[in-house]
Amino acid sequence: MTTPTLSDALAALSRAAVAAGLDPHAAAEEGLVLSAAVAESNRGAFLDWCREVGVDSSAEAFMDAAVRGRRFRRAPTPLASQAAVSSGPHAAGYARALADVCHAAATLGEPGPSALGAASLAAAAQLPGVHHAPTLPSSPDQDAAQREFVRQAPAILTDVLARLRASQDSLLDVTRLDPAAGGAFPGLGGVAFPTPSLPAVPPPPAGATPQAADPAATTTAPPLAAEEAAEPASPPEPEKTVEEWLAELDELIGLARVKSEIRRQTAILRVDALRTKAGLKSPTITRHLIFTGNPGTGKTTVARLVAGIYKSIGLLSKGQLVEVDRSELVAGYLGQTAIKTAEVAAKAYGGVLFIDEAYSLNGDQYGEEAINTLVKEMEDHRDDLVVIVAGYPVPMEVFISNNPGLASRFRTTITFDDYTDDELRDIFGSMSAKSDYDLGDGVLDEFSRQLAEQVRDENFGNGRYARNLLEAAIGRHAWRLREVDEPTLEQLRTLLPEDLVDPDRPSVTPATLVPPEDAEPVGPVEFPAAPTESS
Repeated sequence: MTTPTLSDALAALSRAAVAAGLDPHAAAEEGLVLSAAVAESNRGAFLDWCREVGVDSSAEAFMDAAVRGRRFRRAPTPLASQAAVSSGPHAAGYARALADVCHAAATLGEPGPSALGAASLAAAAQLPGVHHAPTLPSSPDQDAAQREFVRQAPAILTDVLARLRASQDSLLDVTRLDPAAGGAFPGLGGVAFPTPSLPAVPPPPAGATPQAADPAATTTAPPLAAEEAAEPASPPEPEKTVEEWLAELDELIGLARVKSEIRRQTAILRVDALRTKAGLKSPTITRHLIFTGNPGTGKTTVARLVAGIYKSIGLLSKGQLVEVDRSELVAGYLGQTAIKTAEVAAKAYGGVLFIDEAYSLNGDQYGEEAINTLVKEMEDHRDDLVVIVAGYPVPMEVFISNNPGLASRFRTTITFDDYTDDELRDIFGSMSAKSDYDLGDGVLDEFSRQLAEQVRDENFGNGRYARNLLEAAIGRHAWRLREVDEPTLEQLRTLLPEDLVDPDRPSVTPATLVPPEDAEPVGPVEFPAAPTESS
């Protein structure tokens, strides 16, 4: 199996989007930002990325795309979530196309272990029918796309390792450094992030397959697209019941207080919906939620489950999750922000709009315009739109209290506690198993050793810390096997303790914190008095 180039993978992604009934322009944008996020750690990746997507060399454009795509290294993109919800026959094809984009991006520039790890987890996160939060165990009934991905994983890794060896050989070619000789490093430009140019992909006529709508696409499509066209339409998967969604909630590691509150909200809203259906009067119950907690405590995961639960009890028509932050709501000029925010809200109709670090909208007229638009959208579509705002506890309290329109609509706050050491070990093991890796002897001990060195304040990543450590370990695992021509299945699956160790990071052990025996004794340290309110 050969990893496609990024340009080929992006073109296949657009075709897969059309086949799945998705917007090809939105799919191209997802491919651009996801590929940049995967490749950003590779030296010189932005030059290859700009060439592959057909724009002038611009480090600023590349980094802007990478920043916007980082969240999709750990969670499905909006269109991948939408395709999974639709359960259509081509939903798996779109997920596979996104996975190909991830693997192609990992080979840009000078491939390194960090990009390989990011590509592996990002590709797995896009597969439909599986929730890829760090706290969910593997599902016994994974769909055909997941099984196909697992089957092809050894071939994918072998191909990527071959490209790594080729990249290492190319480093010896010094002519690449000379622009006059046609080298690969010309001067850098400074253009703004462009609108991607897409191949013409007209919508298929009624009764025809997407491939038949464009004869050129039929002759140039890769074998995977032809195979997808020949596949018979599979019946849609049965929708999950509320009991099945709640069972997934219960399978999350930790979060006892969150589980209890979500179950309570589900019971209240279910009875309220039944009363309304029976023609009975019902008090006004707000569906919108506030999630407070430190990073990596599962807020996005629970928001996705809430979307499914609310759909199963009839409160939402689709049940998709659209995750955004300030940058995706606020535009560069007054008046444009309202349009941009309304467009984002429209994507969430029938589901949940999840706004991370919502308090970043405070403090300026652009954010205020976005808030006012959100309040209007929540009112106009109160029967088929749920908004969840999330962030640190204290800033969220200030954010809600400063906006009367929000205070009347957000009355339920759910607090996400930090994970314990044992819970983080379980999360790391669950994430590894879901990514089809086995943990060798001593891996969890090494994880615990590094965890003990972390400062556990509000900046600690919790589950995100475990995911980042696994992502780096997967990259080092691939790097360790780069000289092995034919790795065995056990080698491809097994992580070792040294894969968790960053060779460039000095280890901090308790012994290093003990002063030598001949050190001078240190007297008591006097701290300045805390400032009073008047000072």
